[in-house]
Amino acid sequence: MTRPSSRSAARASAPTFSPLYRQIKEFLINSLKEGEWGPGDAIPSEGELASRFNVSQGTVRKAIDEMAAENLLVRRQGKGTFVATHDDPRSFYRFLRLVPDGGRPTQAVSDPFYCETVESTPEVAGVLGLRAGEKVVLVKRLLRFNGEPVVFDQIYLLAELFQGLTLNALRGKERSLYSLFETDYGVRMIHAEEHLRAVAADAESAGLLGVAAGEPLLLVERTAYTYGNKPVEWRRGLYCTRRHHYRNDLG
Repeated sequence: MTRPSSRSAARASAPTFSPLYRQIKEFLINSLKEGEWGPGDAIPSEGELASRFNVSQGTVRKAIDEMAAENLLVRRQGKGTFVATHDDPRSFYRFLRLVPDGGRPTQAVSDPFYCETVESTPEVAGVLGLRAGEKVVLVKRLLRFNGEPVVFDQIYLLAELFQGLTLNALRGKERSLYSLFETDYGVRMIHAEEHLRAVAADAESAGLLGVAAGEPLLLVERTAYTYGNKPVEWRRGLYCTRRHHYRNDLG
């Protein structure tokens, strides 16, 4: 058995260092997480932040540039830098990528019809970092485009973060669910990952979407995360693509 050389051992055990701007970025994210600046608030200027952290403005600018690219912050010409918010109409299609064939995106209308606290299945618990049987809030809703049901969502939320959420609170709102979660519960969805595949419509989804049982649907499974890369929502969306398609801009 050969022993690693002292040089190899030193290389393997050497600590890793984060660039200074990344450290500033982590400080800023922590401030967002702790509520120092809320959604829609202006953050201090680059000069003020540079003085606060005793670094150059260029270092702060690089941290802010990266946070803006990740939709954590929004730069507004001549006004400053603000915490991104789901109340901004421009953020509506950030996660919803379904558009009509040959047409421009139209505003979807949310039609929730079920909201109950239930025990998590092993699958749901695994995604949300829970133990099987721990409580989650299950929301079922339809998304309608021009009155037509196009998406059937089953949304699982961490019960500890959404206590008191009711069907009545979800109904009659013009804002998105993510805006409601942000404003009423202080939970902001920072980023999400999705898995897409084709499935056959079962009896429930066929009835809700007005398609035949067995007709192909697009299944979009989305896990949404808040600050600290904490998963707080898992949704299974069944998309009817007879007159719509899923669009994702790559660049």
